[in-house]
Amino acid sequence: MNLEQKIMVELKEAMKAKDEATLRGLRAIKAAIILAKTEAGSNGELKEGEDVKLLQKLVKQRKDSLDIFTKQNRPDLAEKEQQEITVIEKFLPAQMSEAELKVAIAAIIAETGASSAADMGKVMNAASKQLGGKAEGKVISAVVKELLSK
Repeated sequence: MNLEQKIMVELKEAMKAKDEATLRGLRAIKAAIILAKTEAGSNGELKEGEDVKLLQKLVKQRKDSLDIFTKQNRPDLAEKEQQEITVIEKFLPAQMSEAELKVAIAAIIAETGASSAADMGKVMNAASKQLGGKAEGKVISAVVKELLSK
């Protein structure tokens, strides 16, 4: 069952349960999938791995909005964003812990032969390909900087 089919099943269940927060999150995912499928050159299908990137993008947008609403003292809007983040994250693969991430990135650093901060681009490229979907880019970047600065 692909992401779109899972979303449709969950959407039906949320409608029956009249769960507004879940409906908002699921509808946002469905809208993003439709937009991605109708983009030029997409031939009406999501490619392998695009669904994870799509979900990560949605979560990132909502986290940015959450930060803004929190800074502007709008707890009502911040709560809605947090609810949507929770719904969207259910469809993402489990995120790696920081310890697991450090081990994986240390292996990538050894693989690429990186030795200084100047090699960060090379390490980030390999890490993004291997760990995409399992950790956020900001977290990967922070760990890479930490490990290369030692």
